[in-house]
Amino acid sequence: LAFMLRHPAHWLGLGFGSGLSPIAPGTAGTLWAWGVFVLLQQVFSPAQLGGLIALSLPIGWWACTITARNLGRDDPGCIVWDEVVAMWLILWLLAPASWHGQLLAFALFRLFDAAKPHPVRWADQCFKGSGWRGGWGIMFDDLVAAFCTLLVLAAGRHFGLW
Repeated sequence: LAFMLRHPAHWLGLGFGSGLSPIAPGTAGTLWAWGVFVLLQQVFSPAQLGGLIALSLPIGWWACTITARNLGRDDPGCIVWDEVVAMWLILWLLAPASWHGQLLAFALFRLFDAAKPHPVRWADQCFKGSGWRGGWGIMFDDLVAAFCTLLVLAAGRHFGLW
């Protein structure tokens, strides 16, 4: 908690504390993102949400880079802003979606992010390291996991599975 309070980038990088969960911080960050998105939908239009998500990408890149550097690790598990932005993107593109549809999106995203099948594994390997390159790498594999999630949801809808 003290680390999070030292720099504004840490607030974002750690998902406003959700990444500090001792159990499954990526899942905790994704749950936090889902809850916040539901609240944001009550206040912002779809276009405003899209703008917020677009702004969250470069700001998240900065926050992930700074937070990883200050932690002295390339891709620490407590950095969850990448999950936050990816989940927001999924929910925004999926909207309007039922609670069950959102739950399925959450479960698929967590599966792709945690298991890292190809192409998520490939994306995770592309930008390894420290600095700005590594900060982008933290974000990139989650964006690819979001794409895979959306692809599976679209295929399932096309084939009448949901």
